[in-house]
Amino acid sequence: MTYHVNPIPAKAGVGFKPQHYDDLVNSRSRVAWFEVHPENYFSEGGLNHHQLDQIRHDYPLSMHGIGLSLGSADGLDKGHLTNLKKLLDRYQPAQFSEHLSWSRYQLNYSNDLLPIPYTKEAMNIFIRNINQAQDFLNTQILIENPSSYFLLQNNDYMEWDFMSEVCSKSGARILLDINNLYVSSINHKFDALTYLKALPDNLIAELHLAGHSTEQHDFGSLLIDDHGSNVCDSVWQLYQDCIEIIGVRPTLIEWDNNIPEWDVLANEAHKADKLLNQHIVDPVVEH
Repeated sequence: MTYHVNPIPAKAGVGFKPQHYDDLVNSRSRVAWFEVHPENYFSEGGLNHHQLDQIRHDYPLSMHGIGLSLGSADGLDKGHLTNLKKLLDRYQPAQFSEHLSWSRYQLNYSNDLLPIPYTKEAMNIFIRNINQAQDFLNTQILIENPSSYFLLQNNDYMEWDFMSEVCSKSGARILLDINNLYVSSINHKFDALTYLKALPDNLIAELHLAGHSTEQHDFGSLLIDDHGSNVCDSVWQLYQDCIEIIGVRPTLIEWDNNIPEWDVLANEAHKADKLLNQHIVDPVVEH
């Protein structure tokens, strides 16, 4: 099957879920693009590839990695890189993104995205690994800001400065997750707009939106980025503030737990599109 590598439009897309396949094929409730986690497609064939072939034929596609572990001090897993390369060559997604995190050391793997210290040493490791991955995959990588639940000590940088410098020095760009930003700002009591305004506009290539939950502990409440509900009003407001500051960007609705019916997910994308459309500037036509 031949694919056209159309760029991701500055509109709303959603994460593709196999249980929505029949609905989105037959539904009039369309969205602009889809994202998948490449690790779910490392097998050579099967129903998942049959469905993704059709999705990729009809829509622009982005891939959002969760296992590359760009913060690993002992370097990248060559087997994982090779699997990614095969998949990216096969489907030619318009964008590939990963996380500001680590999840592996030698043969020990964590099923989570673990935080990294914002130090000069960690920055050098991250830049080295991004450069290696971009060269091997022959693609630019977008790096997503994390949701944060505790703060590491002895940092040399604020998170926004660390992200900006890593991307500037490696040629990567930023995937700004608005829900992660909101969750971290509430958990650590900082101003989300201060973070947002500190990021260079030209580095921000994509935005993410998702739902979160609240846990109650002895020390108080903690917001958890669980991708299991609608985007809340406060995150929608921060999203609107963001596009007023930086302009429109491709925007993904993430919903990975308690997955709803297709129309519920599509409606979240349409809500994002309405906000994006309010900030699209029509070109000036000279007569």
